[in-house]
Amino acid sequence: MFNKVLLSWYLITLELRNCRIWHCNDTNIKQIGRQQEPSESLQIVVVNGDVSFEEGLKSPKSEWVISIREKLEQACQDDVAGTWAKLFIYRVPYYLRERDDKAYFPQIVSLAPYHHGRRRLRKMDHNKWRSLHHVLKRTNHDISLYLKSIKELEEKARSCYEGPINLSSNEFVEMMVLDGCFVLELFRGAGGRFKHLGYPRNDPIFAMRGYMHSIQRDMIMLENQIPLFILDRFLGLQLSDPDHRGFVAKLAVQFFDPLMPIDEPLTKSDRNKLESSLGYTTTFDPLFDQSGLHCLDVFGNYMR
Repeated sequence: MFNKVLLSWYLITLELRNCRIWHCNDTNIKQIGRQQEPSESLQIVVVNGDVSFEEGLKSPKSEWVISIREKLEQACQDDVAGTWAKLFIYRVPYYLRERDDKAYFPQIVSLAPYHHGRRRLRKMDHNKWRSLHHVLKRTNHDISLYLKSIKELEEKARSCYEGPINLSSNEFVEMMVLDGCFVLELFRGAGGRFKHLGYPRNDPIFAMRGYMHSIQRDMIMLENQIPLFILDRFLGLQLSDPDHRGFVAKLAVQFFDPLMPIDEPLTKSDRNKLESSLGYTTTFDPLFDQSGLHCLDVFGNYMR
């Protein structure tokens, strides 16, 4: 019995020594800082001379402090410099959309991540794939060119949207390529030019009739926007000029012209002024300089 007690205290001494909380140096005792407080207490149990070590329950106060520290750490990560500066495609506040979803949500076509995959909007996906097929056939490009190009812009594009985007890297890039090419085909075909892009005159989507007005309405929804730099990249690829910028803004204004809240559409003089400000000139161009915007911003700026 005596030997068992000695053995028990010997094991206890070894365990305490392993904790290495204090360090003795000659006659001075210095505390070596612990990186964090132990979240659990160690209990030493001696039963009939047998020694065992059990982890006790976490202290409620310790758990509370740890929880607060985790929340502060998350807040620090959310407040990283530059995070909010990159965001410019917001979600509609809940107190607005709960009154009338149709006023803020797309009804026919989804663009970008916020409404991607919604069941009632999937019917338009077939036409998106048709538009991509036309682009590749007309330009004689391989799809890998577009995928690789958008892959390079993925991080920048994701940062434009509010909140986490629950799409994998491949899913996000595919969505941007499909939606972006669809938007550009609509822009380039507006004004009777769909025939020159290879679409039949009676096409149900790519013609200035049928669903076009409803599609235009959906495309100016705040939550249905694609960054302008993505569309610029696509148009640059199609025109064999990767650094091409500015022309998409011009196309956007012309495309949304029928939605202008005025009695008459753009006059020839207005169009000339628009081309002068958005074309290959050295004049100041607010749309050209703000490449980080989206088409709704372009449309809104022009109406001011």
